[in-house]
Amino acid sequence: MAEPQRVSTRATGVVGVAVMCSRLLGLIREQVFAGLFGAGKNLDAFLMAFRLPNLLRDLFAEGALSTAFITTFSRKIATEGDESAWRLGNKVATLTAVFMSAVTLLGIIFAPQLIHLMTWWSWSPEKTETTILLTRIMWPFILLVSLAALVMGMLNAKHVFGAPAMASSFFNLGSIIGGVAFGWWLDPHFGTRSLIGLSIGTLIGGIWQLSSQFPSLRRVGYKYHTDFHWRDQGVRTVLTLMGPAVIAASAVQVNVLINSGFAARLGDGPVSWLNIAFRLMQLPLGIFGVAVGTVTLPLVSRTAALGDMAAFRSALAHAIRLVTLLTIPAAIGLIILAQPIISVIYEHGRFTPEATRQTAGALQFYAIGLAAYSAVKVLAPAFYALDKRYLPMVVSIFSIIINFILNWFFMFKVGLGHRGLALSTSLVALTNFLLLYIMMRKYAGPLETRAILGLLARLAIPSLLLAGICWLALEFLFQAGAPLPEWQKIIGVLLVIAVAAAAFFGSAFLFRVTEVRDIVDLVRQRFGR
Repeated sequence: MAEPQRVSTRATGVVGVAVMCSRLLGLIREQVFAGLFGAGKNLDAFLMAFRLPNLLRDLFAEGALSTAFITTFSRKIATEGDESAWRLGNKVATLTAVFMSAVTLLGIIFAPQLIHLMTWWSWSPEKTETTILLTRIMWPFILLVSLAALVMGMLNAKHVFGAPAMASSFFNLGSIIGGVAFGWWLDPHFGTRSLIGLSIGTLIGGIWQLSSQFPSLRRVGYKYHTDFHWRDQGVRTVLTLMGPAVIAASAVQVNVLINSGFAARLGDGPVSWLNIAFRLMQLPLGIFGVAVGTVTLPLVSRTAALGDMAAFRSALAHAIRLVTLLTIPAAIGLIILAQPIISVIYEHGRFTPEATRQTAGALQFYAIGLAAYSAVKVLAPAFYALDKRYLPMVVSIFSIIINFILNWFFMFKVGLGHRGLALSTSLVALTNFLLLYIMMRKYAGPLETRAILGLLARLAIPSLLLAGICWLALEFLFQAGAPLPEWQKIIGVLLVIAVAAAAFFGSAFLFRVTEVRDIVDLVRQRFGR
């Protein structure tokens, strides 16, 4: 009988901390840019211009390419050894550089048509021209981030997680430092011209994200050599996996675009409220869901390649339980403390208390689906390890249809406005998880469902305790309309989060939640020496 496989809690912790740094720097990046330009046409133009290469990044680089390459590369290491895997890496790196260079050129040429499509032909000529210019400057970012994702895949397959996870922090640092510096140099008053500086800063961040991983890549023994011999089984496998993966990864982005289109019909404000709320929801999603998924994929790919299905199921089930444990308290905290959290982070300058209230409403509904979102980050890539790549694609297409129907229902029939769009996103995430879980049980066998249900049962009292602490803080510390000094709000939010988290995990430990004990054992090993 195979030994139970567990996702490394230590590796998950390393990735989680690195991703948390990246997400916090991303939050600072947004705050800095919003503070410099306000919520006006200039920032609108920059965000829309960045949305296009960022969309391709999510679809190709950090989505389909990363998943397909890690799966194939890990299988190569397990079955043929490092040298064969490095040769595959050279072929795919060369192909990626050539293909993404062509995509970059096409994006620069057809930027006007793309921007008109993205804005639904509703922006003024001046604002559109600015957006087109910024798009053309930032488009090479997709080439840089694609190569960075490839390097990340190699390092993750070799069980190096820290450097790749920190790479996006370097992107945010480069964007902030380079963007502000070049923006000030071009226009000290940060007018329209300084947006060019922000766009250049984005490219600086992309270069830094890629190059920061090179030292780790050299340490694991990789040396790049140009290789145009693409008629290779490994390359064909990567490309074959990428097709369905692109469609599967596109669902979230397409749903975001659909939500933006619906929100635009509600007038000024809803698009911004939803974007900010979704960004905040992605903070714990990135820290926990992405971290566990990143560590899980090489492990399940290797066990599947070796035909060890018992180990595959064990690793996947443990990952689902771990991500559930980590995201449930985050979801409860965001639902109850949405308003004070948004007030502390964003309620400055032109961001009014009314905007805080409306954004909090969206965040509360987004948080409902946080645990499901995170579990999908673990489940979906595992299908590629089983060579069942079309199943996540089918589920993704289905989710786009469901999302559109729910958006229409909640907006026009129920009258929830932008909150209904957030609620439909969460319900789609829950539907995706249930469908993928049922399919995985069919093709991989039992996933320790009883253990997952047992975990949820043992977390009931810790969750009630956490919710009680957050509710008391909301009632007595953050009373609606109470004029609190900024420093007091910041300390209050941080203190409540710390106390609530300690109460949740402390009580979960007492209730013998195994995953919490894994974390405690790790801390004891690290600091008990």
